[in-house]
Amino acid sequence: MTIAPQHPERPGGWVSTGLSWQDGRAVLGAVRGAQVHERAVVPGAEVGWLLGGPRRCTGAWLAGATERTPCPHHAVIDPDGAAVQCPACQSVDRGLALARDQILDDGRTYLLYLAWFGEGLLKVGLTAEQRGDSRLLEQGALAYAFTARGSLPSVRRAELTIAASGLARERFKSRVKTVYWWSHGDAAHRRTVLTEARARAHRLLDGHALELPADRPVTDHVERFGLTGGAPEAYRYVRGLAAGAVVAGRLRPPVGRHLFLDQADGSGPLLLDTRQLTGWALTPVTGRASEGLGLEECVRPPEPDTQEALF
Repeated sequence: MTIAPQHPERPGGWVSTGLSWQDGRAVLGAVRGAQVHERAVVPGAEVGWLLGGPRRCTGAWLAGATERTPCPHHAVIDPDGAAVQCPACQSVDRGLALARDQILDDGRTYLLYLAWFGEGLLKVGLTAEQRGDSRLLEQGALAYAFTARGSLPSVRRAELTIAASGLARERFKSRVKTVYWWSHGDAAHRRTVLTEARARAHRLLDGHALELPADRPVTDHVERFGLTGGAPEAYRYVRGLAAGAVVAGRLRPPVGRHLFLDQADGSGPLLLDTRQLTGWALTPVTGRASEGLGLEECVRPPEPDTQEALF
């Protein structure tokens, strides 16, 4: 990752800030200086973007700010990297500081959650109460249950307690989650797993300075994500973008920060993690096919041979 010169040429066009969830709807964002543009993700809509480079840092959310602060360096970032901010913006970003336990308390009320991403993939985490379930939607949680409520220090201690018990983990890699989109059981099973896990969590948290609500409903996102029948039997995962590439297709319902895009030539959908889109300048295009992308074939694994497993 490098920092651009002191007075670099400013990038033209709108620069993608990826996908976020706001009030229960998915929104694609872009910025041009201090200007912000947002577009709701509508399943069935045709999209097409020509990517312009270099890929640049989109700035940081500062403490107390209601809008993103543009990167003062217009820094260039790795086109294939997971980081979407330069080191300078990472060092002052409020969300990253919270994730790294650099903020001890901010006066807000937090919720502890248990989120289900697939059989054996139970995650524990926290989110500010004012965000509702936006964080769970952004993570692509197939189902979740709010488990406790309190101040940031108390909820963070609860999170560490649950993780240390082995009941749930604090994080899973994105690619691990996508494998479970093909087979995720039914809603009744997900509800049972989360209800039982919450009851166990409440026993572990007995004596903590927290509210432990037992009657909050389990929320299921599988239908909202368009995964009732599972993920497509086969698709191509976008693992690399470059300047001059075109990303195009017909949108399926977003899954967390991921987008399935059906291709006009019938070649099968692409799966795009919109965090990869962040930092590229986007120019709308119509009538063009996807090109210039690094792709990886993904196919539903075969069902286990249950007859053979008996002997």
